[in-house]
Amino acid sequence: MPIIEHSAAVLALWGLVGYLLGSIPFGMVLAHVMGLGNLRQIGSGNIGATNVLRTGNKTAAALTLLLDGGKGAAAVLLARSMGGEDTAQIAGLMAMLGHCYPIWLRFAGGKGVATFLGIVLALSFPVGVGCCIAWLIGALLTRISSMGALFAAAASTFLMLLLGASDALILGALLTLIIFWRHKTNIARIRAGTEPKIGQKT
Repeated sequence: MPIIEHSAAVLALWGLVGYLLGSIPFGMVLAHVMGLGNLRQIGSGNIGATNVLRTGNKTAAALTLLLDGGKGAAAVLLARSMGGEDTAQIAGLMAMLGHCYPIWLRFAGGKGVATFLGIVLALSFPVGVGCCIAWLIGALLTRISSMGALFAAAASTFLMLLLGASDALILGALLTLIIFWRHKTNIARIRAGTEPKIGQKT
């Protein structure tokens, strides 16, 4: 855990900034702008890159992935540059919650995978790269996007310990719990053998 250097009011302000950044539903915005339809009525109904890919538009899916990751990284980097490590971690956590529970969508947001990866890359680049590799391994081995997410989330805490980012350990554990919670229905489908493969329309 980082040293708390700022007042509760300052931390709350950066938490709000992080939440507002995280709550921007880039998948829905891109789907609308690119004429792909309403994501709520496509595939899983999720607003993230995996569901955008089910529209058949790989460009839109890639842009969603980059923008959802970018908003998480932006929250951390902006808060760190103007505050410190304590504000960066608060902003990162709230960006994750903003993506998963955006007020604009009645708190029904995405699963948070891209945002999680963006946050971790900004917090500690080596840890973030390790998480991306873990996602890739999980996804390649199973051809299931959610398995990649679970691999990455499970690896993050251990990577923080191994790669000298122990001051972010509590945040890493919280982000991992959020990822697993948001994927609880995916986990049930994985156990039942009914989870869709990457690129498969549902």
